Amino acid sequence: MIKVLFVCWGNICRSPMAEFIFKNMVKKAGLDSKFHIESRATHTDEIWNGQGNPVYSPAREKLAEHGISCKGKRAQLLTKSDYEDYDYIIGMDDLNYRWMHRILGKSVPDSKISLLMDYTSHPRSVADPWYTGDFDATYTDVVEGCEGFLEYLRKEGKI
Repeated sequence: MIKVLFVCWGNICRSPMAEFIFKNMVKKAGLDSKFHIESRATHTDEIWNGQGNPVYSPAREKLAEHGISCKGKRAQLLTKSDYEDYDYIIGMDDLNYRWMHRILGKSVPDSKISLLMDYTSHPRSVADPWYTGDFDATYTDVVEGCEGFLEYLRKEGKI
C-alpha cells in the first residue's frame, strides 16, 4: 500500500483538495485499494482545543462542482510520527516545505518530502486560495499536480 500525505498551512483548502482529488483519481483508475491518502496542516490556525475545522466552504464547493465529496474531513496537524507512517509527504508551497522539514525533523533534501507541482512540467507553488480567492486556479493546479504524481508513480513502477 502506498501511503500519501498532502500538506498545507491550515489543512482547510489546498491539502484537503489534493487529498480528495487524488482519492477520486485513484478510485477512477481502479487503484484505490493500493493507496492510503490523507492530508495535514503545518500550523494550528484551524485547530482549536484539539478539534480541527472542516474544509473551508469555497474549497468544499469547488470539489462538489466536480462530484468530489470531502464530507467529514477536519483539519489535522502534521506530526513527527507522520514521517514513519507515510511514503510520500507532499507540500503545496515552499513555506510549508520548510515547515514540513522542521516538524518532521528531517534535513533537506529528503526523497520522502516533496512539493506537489514538482511532479509537473512547470514546478511552482499552488497558490493559497485563502488569500487569492481563486479556487478555480487552485483546483486546476492541484489536478495537474495529482495527475503528475500519479504518472510519476506509474513510471517508477510503483503502481
